[in-house]
Amino acid sequence: MVNMNPEILYEDKYIIVCVKPAGIATQSKKIGAQDMVSLIKNYLSMHSENSGEPYLAVIHRLDQPTSGILVFAKTREAARDLNRQLKKGGFGKYYLAELRSIPIPREGILEHYLIKDRTANLMRICDKDTPEAKLARLTYQVIKINDDSSCIAEIILETGRQHQIRAQMAAIHCPIAGDVKYGAPDPTHKILGLYAYKLTFRHPHSQNVLSFKWNPQKYFPVR
Repeated sequence: MVNMNPEILYEDKYIIVCVKPAGIATQSKKIGAQDMVSLIKNYLSMHSENSGEPYLAVIHRLDQPTSGILVFAKTREAARDLNRQLKKGGFGKYYLAELRSIPIPREGILEHYLIKDRTANLMRICDKDTPEAKLARLTYQVIKINDDSSCIAEIILETGRQHQIRAQMAAIHCPIAGDVKYGAPDPTHKILGLYAYKLTFRHPHSQNVLSFKWNPQKYFPVR
């Protein structure tokens, strides 16, 4: 059961930055389903003197199995500015990934075209000319190699496609630990080894550069 008290990293009158646990959706279409939007709205209601439902805008999302940092807008003006930044590549989105094998080379740039397989609810690698194909681009660097030939890599997203990191790393035969959708059953990992550990953007009001970090080390398996 997800803790009903969300982990808040920062809050002011314009934005709220929090940590999404693995297994909970950013925003769910299922009536009554617990998601980050409902958790944060409940939190805001409990800490506000105003009555009525608080305003909260989703700016970006994390896959349900992925844990890490999210920012939400608390005003419409902030939402417009953050969405503008997101569309223009103004967000810095950094991940740590536990990979089940070591990529060769140990750092590089990955570019693929992805298309959604709606039947299987996953993204597939495809040719550039495939209808509805979308470019996916990321950079990666191995930062730690484990004794069992697995590793931890830092990944920086340059595009924000659904399941992008999971699909692209699996395409180079380095699936993420615990990823049964793009990898294989992994009884040693109960959660997906993918963590959005750092997020940078400009404050929607002051335009100062903000940088937030979260340490997911407690989730890493003991080796």
